[in-house]
Order: sequence, then structure tokens, then C-alpha cells
Amino acid sequence: MKEAARAASGKRVDLLLIADMVAPGSRVLDVGSGDGELLELLATTRGCDARGIELSREGVNAGVARGLAIIQGDADLDLADYPDGAFDYVILSQTIQATRRPKWVLEQMLRVGRRAIVSFPNFGFWRLRLDLLVNGRMPSSDNLPYSWHDTPNIHFCTIRDFVDLVGEVDARIERATALNASGYPVRVNLPWAVWNLLGEQAVFLLSRGP
Repeated sequence: MKEAARAASGKRVDLLLIADMVAPGSRVLDVGSGDGELLELLATTRGCDARGIELSREGVNAGVARGLAIIQGDADLDLADYPDGAFDYVILSQTIQATRRPKWVLEQMLRVGRRAIVSFPNFGFWRLRLDLLVNGRMPSSDNLPYSWHDTPNIHFCTIRDFVDLVGEVDARIERATALNASGYPVRVNLPWAVWNLLGEQAVFLLSRGP
């Protein structure tokens, strides 16, 4: 995934935004936690009881080496093993497009956690649209660097697609932010259709519907 813009703290801006959405002292499950950068941020700056599951053995080893509670697991299968309401937040950062069952995964996140936070690359970003129109090939970018034949991303979506999915699972959007090509928030409050053009990636805070 993209090496997103980093703040003065040295942390990725998207991870800082996610951390800001999490209430201090919360119980958090990070799905697809990688090497544990977000878990470490949540533990040190928000005082969270932060745990992770990660598919790759390399990621698990790196996280454990940092003293983090990460186990090996598959989002498409293992979320079913967690009890209802086990966590305050379940986070899926830059991973939903690589899952085989995005809708099921999102439903499970909202079952296991009181809230869910999802970030993802936006395939509706204007540069990707233009690249496909002009070159007639599957577009790539810093945020989506893979060729079509070797990408781990199997369910590309746009911001508007994700908003539709949120409606399908009867969830409520509590907060949302679109990030520009530099990895910083789009500061203007705009309709989804405009965010869909300007946002290279997005972060959503969701809760269970009424």
C-alpha cells in the first residue's frame, strides 16, 4: 500500500485520523494489522487495549517483536470466532478491497465491535478515471501500485460504492474523511459525488444501525 504522507510525528496521516476516531481506553481489534504500527499508536497515545490479527507470518512476527498482541488470522474466516460486542472498535485499514467477502467482513466487524473504522483506496479518484480513459488499461498509482495480474486487491470500490454498502448492512456513518493525493484530509465538506472524485482514499467511522 501507499506510503502515505507522514505528519511531524513520523506517523502516517491516515493512521493518525483513525486513532483520533478511537476513544481513549477502548478495547480495539485491528484486522489486517500488518507490523502493528496502528496498534502501537493506539496503545501509546490513546491508552487502548489494542489487539490485532494479521494474515502474513512476517507481519505477525514484526508486531510481536514490538511487544504487541497480534495473532495470525484471516479476516474472511476468523471474525466469526469472536463473540458479539467483544470490542469497542474493530478496525480494517487499507484491507477491505483485499478480502474475498467484503460485505460479510463488514457485518462481522459491526457484530464484534460497537463501532467499526474502515479505510480504503478510492478507485473513483479522478486520476485513476483519467488514466483508464486515456490509456485504456487498468490504472495504477502510489496508492494502488500493483499490476492487474498480481494485485492482492480483488474488490476495488469507490467512496460511493462503500456508502452504498454501509446502507446495505444497515450501519450508520458517524464520521468520514476523504484524503487527497498527498494523504491529507480534503478540508471542505462536500457531497459524496465530489469526494468520490477528489479523494484518493477515505476513512469511515461506522456504528450499528438503529
